[in-house]
Amino acid sequence: MELSEHIKTANVENVTLMRPFHPPLKGTLCVTSHHLLFSDRKEDGSRQLLVLLRNIDAIEKSVENLFGYPSYTSKAGPRALGSSGTVTIKCKDLLVLQLEIPGMEECLNIAGSIETLSSLESVTEMYPFFYRPSHRSLQGPWGLSSAEQYYKQRERLWDRWRISNVNSDYSECPSYPRAVIVPREVDDEMLFRSARFRHGGRFPVLSYCHHRNQMVIMRSSQPLTGANRKRCKEDELLLQAVIDGSELGYIIDLRSAQQAQQARMTGGGFESKSCYNHWKRLHRHHERGKVLQESLIRLVEACGDSLHSVDRWLSKLENSKWLSHVHSALSTAGLIAECVERDGHSVLVHGSEGTDSTLLVTSLAQLILDPTSRTVYGFLCLLEREWIQAGHPFQQRCAHSAHSHARLKHECPSFLLLLDCVWQIWRQFPLALEFSEALLLRLTREVYASDYGTFLSNSEQERCALGVKENTHCLFQSLLKPEIEEQYLNPLYECTDLAIWPSVHPQSLQLWTGLFLRWTDHTQNMEEARDEIWNIMKEHRERIGQDKNNHTSSIHCETFTPFENLMDELTIL
Repeated sequence: MELSEHIKTANVENVTLMRPFHPPLKGTLCVTSHHLLFSDRKEDGSRQLLVLLRNIDAIEKSVENLFGYPSYTSKAGPRALGSSGTVTIKCKDLLVLQLEIPGMEECLNIAGSIETLSSLESVTEMYPFFYRPSHRSLQGPWGLSSAEQYYKQRERLWDRWRISNVNSDYSECPSYPRAVIVPREVDDEMLFRSARFRHGGRFPVLSYCHHRNQMVIMRSSQPLTGANRKRCKEDELLLQAVIDGSELGYIIDLRSAQQAQQARMTGGGFESKSCYNHWKRLHRHHERGKVLQESLIRLVEACGDSLHSVDRWLSKLENSKWLSHVHSALSTAGLIAECVERDGHSVLVHGSEGTDSTLLVTSLAQLILDPTSRTVYGFLCLLEREWIQAGHPFQQRCAHSAHSHARLKHECPSFLLLLDCVWQIWRQFPLALEFSEALLLRLTREVYASDYGTFLSNSEQERCALGVKENTHCLFQSLLKPEIEEQYLNPLYECTDLAIWPSVHPQSLQLWTGLFLRWTDHTQNMEEARDEIWNIMKEHRERIGQDKNNHTSSIHCETFTPFENLMDELTIL
């Protein structure tokens, strides 16, 4: 069935659009296969609004007749004359639009078309497969980084690590890329057996090697020890090869000890001390899946409620527990970084599947430790390696945002939580990251609905089978074009090789107003004030200059207290 066949009414005249920060506009509404277009044709110039249908999370419609009462619909169709309807569109980027559409039939047709076209499940029917900007070609490399490139650029890995193509046909682990970095002592047969012993075949692979002491962060899924406490000698030898016999490694299990014990009853489990005697296991419980998605829903509901008192609003904010999840992620990432940087020990991180919380904390730990990950290019490479290539199921996790009325299936805002945590770091260390909040906000939009194919599908295997790289454009390559990258640069950035240690005290973690209150007057005023402050400080820095080599120890958030106080003052605007 052609996409155009889902469009019952293509355009309607005299539609009134209501949206944040703008007065009501009357114009023409058009529905295409992938977009909703509103055009206000005025003598002083046309004003337009273009919404990607994939960005629509929920539709609410109400129809009234001429006298203000609900109209009826017979089998032959709507009969009321002079009727009109209101369609409320709730987007995944939290924007809410209202359309007043004359004519009950037109209103219902528009709403029905939007509902159908916004919920397409076939990846190849989505807009990235049709997006063809005039200045870009589909020819050439797709993406920024790979395991091979990461290995080649880090000479410190060459003695003890190697590239393995054991997963070249995705048969060992469907969610891993073709090439992975593993200890040189471990042959592919051992990897094959370790994959059989790990959930989903996600055997331990290298995530990061620290530039100071060559300690590493590994990631995997849970071992399948089961109720009978099964062992896998090859898996034990793989982890033993990561560390010398005299060293100690840490296993950070992102489940509570009770959850790990319960997992054994369903075939999962954990690494026992008797089998992995040079590894110490630590449990750090992280919520995921439905719990995290419901937390986001409650948070967005609280942020959209302007009728309650401040105390009531703060109570709803706390009950959402979203900032508790932020706290957990940053705390665990700090623990991993501390094990590597300060204690000089390697770390293995896993939860159950290893595709959500695992990727979250390994990414944040690298941002804390690795100065290259704090540049625009390095950060995008980090996201590509640790999320896209590492098998985070974006298609499932980002099928809906916080407004959808659909029953929850596999939705989970793990990636959104990552971006919130990065924002917390950016706020505490305004000089340490090369990119600004604008890049993080752009990524929150792109992950749910995009012109690009970067976040399509659930794994590299699926992208390969669907021809994503051959038929869509790469978002990250577009963001690095000089004229685009300039929009996301932090004018205060100072490069440093030192680790940064974010504070996780309750008073240090704040609601990301730029995201969750984006469509309120409060946030618009804050953004205008913040832009003005950035411009003033940039001019000041250019005028007087600053010594970039005056740091003698690791950076701590207290270093930037004056700037934090300045930013805090914006909250009262």
